[in-house]
Amino acid sequence: MSRKGEREPLYRRRPGADAIAAASDAPAVDLGDRIWMSSGLSNSYLLQTDEGRVIVNCGMGFEGPYHRRAFDAVDPSPTHTIVLTQGHPDHLGGVESFREPATHIVAHENFRIFRDDFERLMAFRQRNSAFAWAEKLQAVFARAGKARHELPPQSRPEPTETFSDRLELTIGGRRLTLISTPGGETTDACVVWLPSSRTLLSGNVLGPLFGHVPNLVTVRGDRYRDALDYVASVDRIRALKPARMITGHFDPIEGEDLIEDELRRLRDATQWVHDRVVEGMNAGTDVHTLMRDVKLPAELDVGEGYGKVAWNVRAIWETYAGWFHHRSTTELYATPFAAVAPDIVRTAGAPALVAAASSRLAAGEPVAAIHLTDVVLAADPQHAEAKRVAAEAHAALLARATNFWERAWLKKRLAELGAASA
Repeated sequence: MSRKGEREPLYRRRPGADAIAAASDAPAVDLGDRIWMSSGLSNSYLLQTDEGRVIVNCGMGFEGPYHRRAFDAVDPSPTHTIVLTQGHPDHLGGVESFREPATHIVAHENFRIFRDDFERLMAFRQRNSAFAWAEKLQAVFARAGKARHELPPQSRPEPTETFSDRLELTIGGRRLTLISTPGGETTDACVVWLPSSRTLLSGNVLGPLFGHVPNLVTVRGDRYRDALDYVASVDRIRALKPARMITGHFDPIEGEDLIEDELRRLRDATQWVHDRVVEGMNAGTDVHTLMRDVKLPAELDVGEGYGKVAWNVRAIWETYAGWFHHRSTTELYATPFAAVAPDIVRTAGAPALVAAASSRLAAGEPVAAIHLTDVVLAADPQHAEAKRVAAEAHAALLARATNFWERAWLKKRLAELGAASA
């Protein structure tokens, strides 16, 4: 909560990840200053110029035609330039819907490196994120009356121009500055600065939910993102003193003082968590204790709707120190704990373990309960009583969870355990 007399943080008033929806036949929204927005899984933006259109991000492949129709309705002129603010699929997938023979495609010089890295593990990441997005995508296919393979495929664009740190462009009388901000979701991330109106198109450098802690490592599985690089990128944006910020999702944010307050809080919160983790590591505190104990002070109130402070504690630890936590010799070898689950169940007995799990759950310790039911279910995946207690523990966690990824995972596990989720 905010302290008395302070403004409530913006994240409390903006939509959450559940409100993100794929592009549809909705018309483009006029944002003023000849800027138009077409909403989608990641928004696409049209900047009008006297020499043709500048498109900033193009959505997924199946969204490209929707974005194109929305922008054609307000400005059917040729697409002069496409700017890609990062190499994620929801930014570049719809490029072919806009690209024409003379269209320039501009991206950071790390674009190909990041794109190729992401493609290398595409099947892995799609599989690991499907539980969170499958329902939204199924709605897209149902609306179109087609299977996914029948919809427009993902584009694989090749930039015609790249840059390292900054790139100044003047297109049809409109000045744009592209600025590298590699500390966000991707190492090829950049923002688009419109100096005449002090407007910043920030893409998803600050995550899909503005005002929330960054996701320094994703549930789907990405390379770790460095907390200090994020801090440096936020500082670079702050130095511009934007009067308006147009983010990757939802409505623009207006007002220099408001934007500075929000950016400073995000920057300081990330720095604070980083510093507490480093102090703890040097003091010999284990990672799980830090995940439990590192809490942001009230003046650094930021949202945890997409990332979480506890997850970032572990991400910072492992960015610095890697996978070995010096807890057990077993960390060094390929035998997982589940390999001895049958021995534990035979020795202790499944009823005793399930009873212990029930006691932990009754004491308000659902995660400890899941540890115990995991042992039983590793030995006997169909153990009815263990599944029941595990489901109750997951339901207890779901009842208090507000993070998009956490809630999606808990619902997935409840479905696997044969229980309904709220």
